[in-house]
Amino acid sequence: MTRPLPDPPGAAGGPALPVPPLLPGQPPLAILVDYDGTIARTDVSDSLLARFVTADWEAHVADYDAGLVGSRRLMTWEVGLIQADPASLHALAAAQPHDETFRPFTEAARDAGIPVEVVSDGFGFFIEPALRSLDLGWVPVVTASTTFGPDGARIEFPNGAPDCFVCGTCKRNRVLAHQAAGRAVVFIGDGPSDRYAAGYSDVVFAKHALVQICLDNRWPFERFAAFSEIHAWLNRRLASFTADPSSLPAPRPRPLFCGAEVWGPGRFDPLPPRS
Repeated sequence: MTRPLPDPPGAAGGPALPVPPLLPGQPPLAILVDYDGTIARTDVSDSLLARFVTADWEAHVADYDAGLVGSRRLMTWEVGLIQADPASLHALAAAQPHDETFRPFTEAARDAGIPVEVVSDGFGFFIEPALRSLDLGWVPVVTASTTFGPDGARIEFPNGAPDCFVCGTCKRNRVLAHQAAGRAVVFIGDGPSDRYAAGYSDVVFAKHALVQICLDNRWPFERFAAFSEIHAWLNRRLASFTADPSSLPAPRPRPLFCGAEVWGPGRFDPLPPRS
């Protein structure tokens, strides 16, 4: 049996990344994209742990996947296990393959005036270098801040919710912020870290474990294997928008099902899933 994980720091960091205003004539869409297992073909955070950590982290990850443990608690513990030198970590992260169709999809969205944002509830330090290697350094990244110093690795959560400490990065709040600006949100993801974003988004593209999460919760979604499929969908929606600007749906408010408003403030773990 694994030992309980300690409580991580509860305070969130600085102000949220501003959401660009919706300008006249722009399609009222925003695209939020997970990184690990979605843009990257592997879960880069897990790949680093599998290579450099020998503790029983996989048992705690299973609890997280089941919705029993918060990611902030899990990642704070995981980072404390990492003893490898930063150069080795960066090298392994940089070697992970990416979906080669992500770049043309993202550039097409940008050219249409649609904001694209990477939202990740992982370690985060490798995302911006990866995007620069794909010539996508202009894409905003919302994630944790992992740094390396003489005393080892340290993780902070500048994009966490101010009063709910379940997730390291609050993807829910990014969805709600873009919807508040008047855009329907397209969310693209692959796993348990995407469950809260998917539940509030207007269009969901899912693969891997996120497919079953959507099925279990009866959330509408589209399966995908590569961004080229979503690119084709986007081209169709943009053609419809050009012919009829009212053809794109408005964001739809949904009842809150996570966060301090539902669970109470100061929680580090979600409420257990209903059986």
